[in-house]
Amino acid sequence: MHKMTNIHTQQILRDRAVQFLIYASVVLVSAVFIWILTDLVRGGVAHLSWEFLMESPRDTGRAGGIASILVSTLLILLVAVLTAVPVAWTTAILLVEFVAIDSVFGKTVRFSLHVLAGVPSIVFGLFGNAFFSIYLGLGFSILSGGLTLACMLLPILASTAEAGLRAVPCAYRMSASALGLTRTAALVHLILPVAAPVLAAGLLLGIGRALAETAALLFTSGYSERMPDSLLDSGRALALHIFDLSMNVPGGDTPAYASALVLVSLLLCINVLAMKFAHGLHRRKIMT
Repeated sequence: MHKMTNIHTQQILRDRAVQFLIYASVVLVSAVFIWILTDLVRGGVAHLSWEFLMESPRDTGRAGGIASILVSTLLILLVAVLTAVPVAWTTAILLVEFVAIDSVFGKTVRFSLHVLAGVPSIVFGLFGNAFFSIYLGLGFSILSGGLTLACMLLPILASTAEAGLRAVPCAYRMSASALGLTRTAALVHLILPVAAPVLAAGLLLGIGRALAETAALLFTSGYSERMPDSLLDSGRALALHIFDLSMNVPGGDTPAYASALVLVSLLLCINVLAMKFAHGLHRRKIMT
């Protein structure tokens, strides 16, 4: 009896130790995030204003604002998303609905996506510079930067879309077949709407990744601070603008802090939206 009591006490102590480590890890991660956010707010909130968001940079970024930077960032992101989403989601649909999971072709495609997901962003930048900027003759342009980011987003979007489509119960497909629906009709009217929250969450996470990218755009989109007139103009992304202000512009720390605060705010909004979609999916699964 005494031995069983000791074993029970040891198990309780181990459980409490594990709980302590878990809570300590959560507190540490939260503390790091709060420290970074507090530092950005302290260094950049005084520089934030409506004029800062609506004016273009002057004096290499020391004066003025980030209007042209935001426009360039939005255009780069738009090119990347409009290019990557159709290819990635079509690939996911092919892998889930039309290719056997244990087929050689399916395994090869998944392996390729996993390799792409692990490639450093600087390598994508060098590839984009060699292929889009030089070989295709697009030069340092928003189009080159957006197409390079699209290559980076492909594995993220395809993997999340595949996971979302595989999460749809097979009963849905069997019911559609029993009702005489074609595979395409079942996909459009039944499977894709059910998987929509996961697709949207993956898209938002991919957008967050693209917003924070610097190295891949260093060799493709260029450094120009002026307002772009077309997709073939050079355009500086927000993350690259922060890097340049911090590393190459004396006296650029304050606008760099303010720009970083804007970027982090955008990333926070995107992650909140992604969490809402994931929560909505979880509630839908519970209700069904």
